[in-house]
Amino acid sequence: MGRTSDAREKILTAARRLIELNGYSALGVAEICKAAGVPKGSFYYFFESKEALVRAVIDEEWDEERGTWRAILGGDGAPLDRLRRLFEATAAEQSAGKQSCGTVSGCMFGNLTLELSNRTEPIRVRLQEIFDAQVDMVRSVVEEARGRGEVTVADSTAAARAVVAQIEGQVLLAKLYNDTQGLDTMWANCLALLGARLPEPTAAA
Repeated sequence: MGRTSDAREKILTAARRLIELNGYSALGVAEICKAAGVPKGSFYYFFESKEALVRAVIDEEWDEERGTWRAILGGDGAPLDRLRRLFEATAAEQSAGKQSCGTVSGCMFGNLTLELSNRTEPIRVRLQEIFDAQVDMVRSVVEEARGRGEVTVADSTAAARAVVAQIEGQVLLAKLYNDTQGLDTMWANCLALLGARLPEPTAAA
């Protein structure tokens, strides 16, 4: 049982890395198995198709990312502070990726949305579910901030969708230009989207 589980994890890890580097279209079963160091028959033991594998990769990626989002957005501190930490974590992740391999990998969900949303319905539906979940997590924080009088938006769901779109759009541009510096503007843009009411700076004595 342990060996078969190891083989499955090797395939998932290899596929995940290849998707980050080359996208879905360039992904081949033989290439995946070679990168994973497993025989080709192992692939079809665990996955009935390349699409099924990509769905498993998406689910694994989301399990990790959802845990991070929940820990940050559900953590201690004021709602806007928690939301800011999410932006900082996003920028740090993309910067670390560039330092590691020389290129900005972007968001797997955003990359696959651009590549597959009009071609593979099951994957499109799964990606939509993930983005809806992200919007819902952000909405809860926005509603908390609105209850405290810290933001002025009237529709917290629409605002949360705009915040998630801000993250995805800025990460997409960082990938396009292979430059993470633009990610530094995300938080200021988010505050503008939310109509944030920040405390006035105290005058110097």
